[in-house]
Amino acid sequence: MIYLLLSVLSSTIIFVVFRLYKKYDVNTLQAIIVNYFIACTVGFFGYIDGSDFTHVPKESWFPGALMLGFLFIAVFNLAAITTQKSGLSVVAVATKMSVAIPVLCGIFLYNESTGILKILGILLALAAVYLTSIKSKEGISIKSKNLIFPLLVFLGSGIIDTSLKYLETSYVSKTDVGLFSSSIFATAGTIGIIILIVQAFMGKLKITGKNILGGIALGIPNYYSIYFLVMALRSEGFDSSTIFTMNHVAIVTFSTLVGIVLFKEKLIRKNWIGLGLAILSIILVANSAI
Repeated sequence: MIYLLLSVLSSTIIFVVFRLYKKYDVNTLQAIIVNYFIACTVGFFGYIDGSDFTHVPKESWFPGALMLGFLFIAVFNLAAITTQKSGLSVVAVATKMSVAIPVLCGIFLYNESTGILKILGILLALAAVYLTSIKSKEGISIKSKNLIFPLLVFLGSGIIDTSLKYLETSYVSKTDVGLFSSSIFATAGTIGIIILIVQAFMGKLKITGKNILGGIALGIPNYYSIYFLVMALRSEGFDSSTIFTMNHVAIVTFSTLVGIVLFKEKLIRKNWIGLGLAILSIILVANSAI
């Protein structure tokens, strides 16, 4: 349970950093790319014994790490497009509602436990995510021509979580968690560099110190959010469907509360109902695992 709490805390810090990006006009794409390399470095030098990394491409989990690295930056760009076309609330809902994918995979593919409390908790969690994410009384509206973008964000985010579970279960040993996590970030960072090179040739690249600092501030909690999530998935006594549900809902809850305290965010009635449902869903899902 401690790993789950640490993962939630790390993800909440990520939310704070993203909010500060807007305040200090940080270029999100550049900061994200720097963040991937910082996260990779934290893993390589903080959690890996030895300095010989030549064997990494030979590891059975390496192709999966490459795929996840590509998905990390692809989903980020899709989220940016979705934000521009449909708003932040749509991105928040698409990203967090994607928890349904790993939860269903855990139940049907890994024969994880089900019960009235767990099913009710998962349904309440999905409702909580939706209600907490919307920021207007009218709810969420998406033009039909733009529907493909949040759908891809939903699928991509769900595939990332599901793949983490699959690789952690089938290929990644306990001693390789740090190396596995770092390899994902290294792949995403490398793809990001290619994007920056293209921008440079197009005359659209302008790197500033605050973008680099923003990447450093994001990279450390970003690494730990993945590292601790993988460690939580390895914990005995909790199914992956329980871990993913509690993780997503707790992140939404804590991030919302931090937004109220630190950024003076105003919540509408639906948000408060969503928070209440989130807390109730966590209690139900946690108790279903006892």
